[in-house]
Amino acid sequence: MAEKKICIFNWSGGKDSTLALHYALQDPDIEIRYLLTTVTEQYNRVSMHGVRECLLIEQAESIGIPLYQIRLPEMPDMETYDRVMHGHLSKLKAEGITHSIFGDIFLKDLRAYRENKLREVGLKALFPLWNKNTSQLILEFINTGYKTIIVCCWDSLKILCGKVIDTRFIADLPTGIDPCGENGEFHTFAFEGPIFRKKIRFTTGELIYKALPAPKADANNCAAVSSDLPKNQGFWYLDLLKQ
Repeated sequence: MAEKKICIFNWSGGKDSTLALHYALQDPDIEIRYLLTTVTEQYNRVSMHGVRECLLIEQAESIGIPLYQIRLPEMPDMETYDRVMHGHLSKLKAEGITHSIFGDIFLKDLRAYRENKLREVGLKALFPLWNKNTSQLILEFINTGYKTIIVCCWDSLKILCGKVIDTRFIADLPTGIDPCGENGEFHTFAFEGPIFRKKIRFTTGELIYKALPAPKADANNCAAVSSDLPKNQGFWYLDLLKQ
């Protein structure tokens, strides 16, 4: 019998996190102790995705796995980010955690970064979606019964904000945009499907633009941006309000 992997799951609240967790929960050799999410201290929102903390908490309660929040300043420098993460990961290692699960798909630099940082504290990484075809993954997500809404996107993709991903959405995507947004084109909030015991209910609020330097890595899944993204790329954020 394989040794049990005692895991934290890096939860962004979006579609790739959801499908990766769907896979992980079906593996009898995996035990997930926490959903780990970084939250911006000043705004109480999920880092990068901008989703309110109250909706993040509802997701975790609906899934039935305890939420572990790491509070960070807005847009921390890498030294601050690495220091804070190292402290929390060391604490989790002391609790018996052996592995950390991510929803990354094909960004090799980000995977190497995650693996190196985990190695520093004696943890290993798992990537349930790694190297899978993103067109097939998004169709699997939809066909499995999951629903997700776009809450953040590049400024050039403003029209996508607020759209629920379905087969029509995929067919209408502009040329060159990854169907899973794996290059950082867009981020999502998952609100219904097999891992959720109840649907997460919300209403849509204000659409907000923020001119931000493009981040290259974030604690959450699918928060990497390709190195050829314009350095002053801005993002549109759709505020979701708890219903």
